[in-house]
Amino acid sequence: MSQSELDMGLAEERDARTGGTSWLRYCATKAGGAVISLLLVVVAGFFIFRILPGDPIRSITDGRQVSAEQMELLRHQFGLDQPLPVQFWTYLTDLLTGSLGTSYTYHQPVTALIAERIGPTLLLTGTSATLAVVLGLWLGQKAAWRRNGAFDRTQTGLALIFWSVPTFWLGLLLILLFGGTLQWLPTGGMVTAGSDYAGLAYVLDVARHMILPVIALLAVTYAQYLMVMRASLLEEMTSDYLTTARAKGLREDNVRRRHAVPNALLPTVTIIFLTLGTLIGGAVTVETVFSWPGLGYLTFKALSAPDFPLLQGTFVVFSAIVIIANFFAEIVYRILDPRLRTT
Repeated sequence: MSQSELDMGLAEERDARTGGTSWLRYCATKAGGAVISLLLVVVAGFFIFRILPGDPIRSITDGRQVSAEQMELLRHQFGLDQPLPVQFWTYLTDLLTGSLGTSYTYHQPVTALIAERIGPTLLLTGTSATLAVVLGLWLGQKAAWRRNGAFDRTQTGLALIFWSVPTFWLGLLLILLFGGTLQWLPTGGMVTAGSDYAGLAYVLDVARHMILPVIALLAVTYAQYLMVMRASLLEEMTSDYLTTARAKGLREDNVRRRHAVPNALLPTVTIIFLTLGTLIGGAVTVETVFSWPGLGYLTFKALSAPDFPLLQGTFVVFSAIVIIANFFAEIVYRILDPRLRTT
């Protein structure tokens, strides 16, 4: 083996080692940032809700004949008579043991309440997110490929309208139209009150109750994906590699699917992960409007009290979902874009 070949082999081996180290360093840096963000959320989750107006004890005892001694007893029972630093230390120590405290309103462990309500929220937001991704990406690439045509103008116009509409306002419109005027669909809850459905009948009943809240979440989210996908694909359509693909005799559909769309997906994938936080935030308003028994509706009920342990618990859970989604967005984007693997 010549000296030049040996040097080339050593260089390739060194590049491979450096690439692996760079990848691990990148993941560790992003994971460390996510942990720091989560710690800040934990601290902020305690103090933010302490500045809310209202007295939890007065809300709990509203409409009841309660003496001053009983009020003080309740304050002592919930630890509200302790100094704020002591309350904060109790909150941290409970959190380290996996406890989020006991709800003032429901008199149940917050972890149990969250575990009970997280399923309906994941069902609602997961269905909405999946449909929004499929619909937004499909319509976005179709609109870009037929730019300035009737299809493009119609889809971008609708997307801009839906993108500008608040989810709660759209939800109220859907209730007035389909629940009030037409009376086609249920407007509240997850199942029909008083029903004892089982099996397929239960699944169909839940699906009927999901239609309106899913539309309210879907309409705003898909519009963002459509606009970003359209803009990304329009940038790719002027690239030289598409001209080369056409010169090879590929049909336009193959040029779009095999070459243009995969490259245009890079910024869209990042937006999909980052907008999960928006979707979760919208779930709070949508679940409240449609009385959907999930974490969003539970958060609204906790705000009405205010129920500090329950607010802290839902805030930490929602924030953790957003932080984890952002972390995976960074990782996936680096995997999809080879240009970032060398940094």
